[in-house]
Order: sequence, then C-alpha cells, then structure tokens
Amino acid sequence: MKNLKKKSIVLLFIIISIITFFLCVGNGAVSISPLEIIKTILYRNDSTNYQIIWNVRLPRTIVAALVGINLSLSGAILQGIMKNPLASPGTIGVSAGAGLAGLIILILFPSYYYLLPIGSFVGALGATILIYLLAWNRGLMPTRMILAGTAVSSLFGAGNNALMTLFPDRVSGVLSFMVGGLSAITWHEVRLILPYTIIGSIMIMFLPTKLNILLLGDEIATGLGLDVEKTRFLFIVLSSLLAGSAVSVVGLLGFVGLMVPHIARLLIGSDYQYLFPATIFLGATLVMLCDTISRVLFQPMEIPVGIVISTFGAPFFLYLLKRGVGYNRHKSKQYID
Repeated sequence: MKNLKKKSIVLLFIIISIITFFLCVGNGAVSISPLEIIKTILYRNDSTNYQIIWNVRLPRTIVAALVGINLSLSGAILQGIMKNPLASPGTIGVSAGAGLAGLIILILFPSYYYLLPIGSFVGALGATILIYLLAWNRGLMPTRMILAGTAVSSLFGAGNNALMTLFPDRVSGVLSFMVGGLSAITWHEVRLILPYTIIGSIMIMFLPTKLNILLLGDEIATGLGLDVEKTRFLFIVLSSLLAGSAVSVVGLLGFVGLMVPHIARLLIGSDYQYLFPATIFLGATLVMLCDTISRVLFQPMEIPVGIVISTFGAPFFLYLLKRGVGYNRHKSKQYID
C-alpha cells in the first residue's frame, strides 16, 4: 500500500506537468486553447497561432521543463550524497562555478559560445569537488558544507563582478544570463540542452539503489559491497553535468534545486526510486509555471523567470533555516524510510 501511494503521487505529478505544459503554451498575449495547440503541433500551417506556438512558446516551454528537470535532479543528488536538505546547485556554489565558466566564455571568448555547455559543466564539476573537499573532515559535516559553499559561491561571484567591471562594453549581452531568463529561447537551445537531460536522466534511473545505500552511511555502504568513493564521484559528475547544462542555457537560476527535491521528499519520502521520478516532473512543472507567470504578470512587459522563482525560493529557504533542517545530525534520519 505504501508503494502504491508513492506511485499514485508520481502519477499525479505527471498529470500536473502535462496540464501545466498546455497552460504555459496556451497563455500569453494571445490565448490558445489546448485543442488548438494539439492541432497546431500535429498539422503544420502558416497561421498566426502556428507561428506563435511553434516558433516562440513551444521551444521556450520545452527548455523551461528541461531546465527544471536538470536543476531539480542535480539538487536531489547533492542533497543525497551530502546528506543535507539545504544542499542545491545554487546554495552551495555549484551554479556559481558553472556561471563563472559561462561568463568567461561569453565575455572573453564570445566566438566560442558553442562551448558554453562544456565550459559550464567543467565549472560546476570543479565547484562541486572543491566544496566537497572543503566540507570533508572524517565525514561530511553539514554546517561545514554550507559554509564552504557560501565561501566558494562568494569567490566565484567576485570573479563574475570582476569580469563585468573590466569589460563593461560586453555586459549588456550577459545580463539575462546573470539573473536567469528564458526570453528569446529558440529550438537551438532545445537541441543544446536536450542531450544532457536525456543522458543524465537515463543514468539517474539506474542509480537510485546506490544512492539509497549511500544514505545509510559510508561504513554500512562499504559493508554492503558498494565502492563509496567511486559511486559518490559518479553522482558528483552527474550533478555537475545536469546543473552545468541548465546554467549554460538560462543562466544563474536559483532555488529550483533546493525547493523541488525537498517538496518531493515531504510528499513521497526519501526512497530515490520514487524521489527521482517525482523530482523530474515536479521540477519541470515549477519552472514552466514560473516562466508563464513571468510572461503574463506584467503584460506586455516581461520579467526574468529567475526573479519569480527567487520570490518563492527565498522564503522557502528561510523556512528551512527556521526549522533547523540540515544542521542536526539526527535530521539525517529523514533521508531513510
């Protein structure tokens, strides 16, 4: 019965994500019904609705969903391997590392913009490994990890500010990257991020048992035959791949990797066999919904989706801090069913 309930919640998330998809594609300056959306997608024509859906809203909504999936999965992985629900690509500096690498390419080497996903992945991976090493002291210490992440994030933030100060003539082209935005998204961005989402998601689906075992502690995991360090490094690489690819497309989008895994865990428990699928659909729903709000809230003006997400994310983060989540060792029991 317990597993049936979890499967039902995952199914509910799938249904909600599908409804949200049609809601996002259909709403804007021109409202389009779900039936018209389906007809337009299946039967191409030269109508105005076709141009709006196929060239503007559809790629933007798909990228929003993929970014939500990548950041949410990255956050779920980080929270698992670091045993801290406050861990996420944004809060511990992983996104900042990817962002710095992305800015270096965009500002110093703009002709190599096609290397942005690879550069962001390298930056995210380097930041994750650095934070992990700084937080390690005969085991992972949650408070030490948050402090190390804050310091590393500040360091990379200083690098971002230095680049923007030294090259003010190139700043206008990267402002949307700094705040996280989905404006001017085309099918090029879809093709850019889709392979990383597919690869990361498929690999993740084969690894929930290993992450569940890691949550039991290194000694128990080793006793069960798991190569702890290799497994943890694999998850670090996957997390960096997902976070880096998302940052390369939309910029520094915060709080998604923090909120989504935590909400999913509260609703479905800590078994990653169910938590990963729930995180995928809940993350896609959140970013698609926030992007729609950013488009329609102040029409005809559009605000960056990063501002909308931060409006919800910051209070949620403060709520977690108020509860003391992630600072007491006994809280790690919440990760184990």
